[in-house]
Amino acid sequence: MCNRNPIQCIIPPYVHEQLTKSSNPKTRARAIASLATAAAIRATRNVVAAMPTLFAAVAPTATKHRLVYTANNTPDLPGDLARSEGQAKVADVGVNEAYDYAGDTYDFYDKLFARNSLDDAGMTLKSSVHVADVDDTGNFVPMNNAFWNGEQMAYGDGDGAVFQRFTKSLDVVGHELTHGVESFTSNLTYFDQSGALNEHFADVFGILVRQWKNGEKAASANWIVGAEVLVPAPTRTGIRNMEHPGTAFQGDPDLGDDPQPDHMSKYYKGPRDRNGVHINSGIPNRAFVLTAQALKGNAWDVAGRIWYETLLALTPSSRFIDCAKMTVLIATSKGAAAKKAVKAAWKKVGITV
Repeated sequence: MCNRNPIQCIIPPYVHEQLTKSSNPKTRARAIASLATAAAIRATRNVVAAMPTLFAAVAPTATKHRLVYTANNTPDLPGDLARSEGQAKVADVGVNEAYDYAGDTYDFYDKLFARNSLDDAGMTLKSSVHVADVDDTGNFVPMNNAFWNGEQMAYGDGDGAVFQRFTKSLDVVGHELTHGVESFTSNLTYFDQSGALNEHFADVFGILVRQWKNGEKAASANWIVGAEVLVPAPTRTGIRNMEHPGTAFQGDPDLGDDPQPDHMSKYYKGPRDRNGVHINSGIPNRAFVLTAQALKGNAWDVAGRIWYETLLALTPSSRFIDCAKMTVLIATSKGAAAKKAVKAAWKKVGITV
């Protein structure tokens, strides 16, 4: 899957590793191809992360500006322009979803944090839909992923067996575009704990975009990331469960078991997934959910603002304890209740500040 210039993909490598064991030969072949090309993207990932401004295209009016292309079921980006800012809906559902959800994400950051696009300088939000990958026989096949490559979003249509159209999920779009915000702020290194924080913030704000758009309260909100992109089955609910890490899929014949820990006592210390960037993100994810639930109301109001200000204050090498300390420091300025909620949340996942 992510074999062209990606920074981060929504589907973790451990999922593709599991898919190589699928009973579906097409699913196995696509997973094997994805894993075989993973090493080739690491150098590009580092270059883009080091120089994000080189990849930013400023909108003509420095305001919301969306361009949506179709790759026409090929790997070639961006493809043919299908819809641009201000144009009416088209017949292609994927194009319209990419356009609408990129707009929702822009509006979220603009209205809540006065942030003008990903770079805070009016960066054009460019997306490509119907992106294909190349299998081991050289054929184009629908991509089982979505990614941000430092310049644009790319969405696959899924194989129809495990994954569906990746533009279907607002929180997936919000997640991937937040990787863009991160590259212009703390620019967390995509490895080990800093990488897990990178994925954590993308999950947090991807979920918050959806909750904000739909008016979901923290106490009753759905904290599952990417439910819409999975083909429904009783053994799978989404890509990740922020409230209960490790439960998004269990005993699934294709996906296996969700490996995310929910506490530092279960912290993954191995080399997979770039030392656990997706795996260990479950720990701070749960801390955020617990904070938001303790504060009640809308998660994007107090908890979301604390986390946004923390994202701006961290550095590329920040670790979990740095994030925890910073959230507590920022929460102190929001009042005693906020500080108490944040400290208690981190303690429940095994991090004492």
